[in-house]
Amino acid sequence: MSDPVDALLAILDLERLETDLFRGVSPRIGWPRVFGGQVVAQALVAASRTVEAARPPHSLHAYFLLGGDPAVPIVYEVERIRDGGSFTTRRVKAIQKGRAIFAMSVSFHAPEDGLDHAAGLPDLPGPDALADARTLARAEGTIVPEPMLAYFTTAWPIELRPVEADRYRDRRPKPARYHVWMRATKPLPEDPAIHRAVLAYASDMTLLDATLIPHGRTVFDPEIQSASLDHALWFHRPFRADSWLLYSQDSPTASGALGFARGTFHDEEGRLVASVAQEGLIRLRRS
Repeated sequence: MSDPVDALLAILDLERLETDLFRGVSPRIGWPRVFGGQVVAQALVAASRTVEAARPPHSLHAYFLLGGDPAVPIVYEVERIRDGGSFTTRRVKAIQKGRAIFAMSVSFHAPEDGLDHAAGLPDLPGPDALADARTLARAEGTIVPEPMLAYFTTAWPIELRPVEADRYRDRRPKPARYHVWMRATKPLPEDPAIHRAVLAYASDMTLLDATLIPHGRTVFDPEIQSASLDHALWFHRPFRADSWLLYSQDSPTASGALGFARGTFHDEEGRLVASVAQEGLIRLRRS
């Protein structure tokens, strides 16, 4: 098996078919559908390749329309909406089997000086004081559903160190807050665009699960039908995705089979580097 980070970098290196047309593939890991974070990251790469590197993305807003087939390449069609003096806008459509499975708008901004403030790093244990999710899932006495065990023991390119690790052992309802330290499992290339794409990939790994904490459930429970429906991401400051980032997540509401979650990424120096929001399906399956 290839190194998981190398495999991620390979799927982010899209094939250019035409000026604004790209093709990406999915890793063969036995999943029934394409991981949503992969599509977000690949679409961001496609959009970024049509904009000068000196103008980085500051926000993206995406909709998951259909589940992707991992066995079929994904074609990314980029539409050039606007090229302005300070901002550039792109729209990306991901296509499989002649149908759109995903759509995303991305805004790029030329860096400039301005006012600066940010929420601080939460007072929580650092990554060195925590065990990684794979170790926790395999720990003696830990009882987790088989799908969850398979998820956390997969050779992911992102290392996860949960702060509230007891939520997988104690399934009683708790406040809808969850924190996890994340980083790529080995050093990444220096290109900032790669680090943004890797963070976009990682931002979909645990967020929807936060909506189920108040109900003592997880997205791995067989009675839950879950799927990401939309995803928004804002980049605030430069960062490295191969250094530890604290992903702080919460869910202020869930209703009508839909759960809403939001998150922030801080680096170890306490800088707020990105923010995320997502709504997803958390439907109770009928017996």
